[in-house]
Amino acid sequence: MNFKDKTVVITGASRGIGRSIAESFAKEGANVALCSTNDAKAKAIAKEIATQYGVQAFGKGVDIRAFDSVSEFIKDIVDEFGKIDILVNNAGITKDNLLLRLDETDWNDVIETNLNSIFNTTKSVIKFMLKKKYGRIINISSVVGLMGNPGQSNYAASKAGMVAFSKSIAREYGKKNITINAVAPGFIQTDMIETLPKEYLDNIIDNIPMVRLGMPEDVSRAVMFLASDDASYITGQVLSIDGGLYM
Repeated sequence: MNFKDKTVVITGASRGIGRSIAESFAKEGANVALCSTNDAKAKAIAKEIATQYGVQAFGKGVDIRAFDSVSEFIKDIVDEFGKIDILVNNAGITKDNLLLRLDETDWNDVIETNLNSIFNTTKSVIKFMLKKKYGRIINISSVVGLMGNPGQSNYAASKAGMVAFSKSIAREYGKKNITINAVAPGFIQTDMIETLPKEYLDNIIDNIPMVRLGMPEDVSRAVMFLASDDASYITGQVLSIDGGLYM
């Protein structure tokens, strides 16, 4: 897929799925803007991507839970690149616990980071897409948002909320040639997965029809498809990337 001269914004792009998405777009010629909670790290990754793939890259530390911080980040991108074509909302955290042990802070942190952030980014970006009558927004939800998971009520709620948000905004802006879709990864080989106990992880793999974990590239390729002209008539959809775990 050719994304030459496109500007892609990716949140939470310092590692794992987010970084894979940023690098995949850069390989295909896109200019990328990425954010992380750590400003120095975001700038360093942007420099690495620009050097490796010969594209323009912009990185900045952003508090994605704060609308003003996000709005300033988006304005900086428009000042730098002149436009935003594609937004990928990937940033997310987990703070797992059974409901009776889950405190209010852990609930709020997950909802604010995973769900409130996509309100902040989408609202900040959509006005620039409306001017061009073009835009692609892809929200990284989760299989957990579709099927639930014990000990992850906060995470599941945030990811299910992303699906409902995507469908609602897709209805609002379809007539403006702006598509909004979600992808729902299953268990993907990232740092987050590596923290799980082996016995628990083995049990998960046994319940995946393809009997293996996914790779970050499995997600990034799907995101790129939804961002491409090949998917110009697809909006308000959820694509599960989970090896068949949720059917």
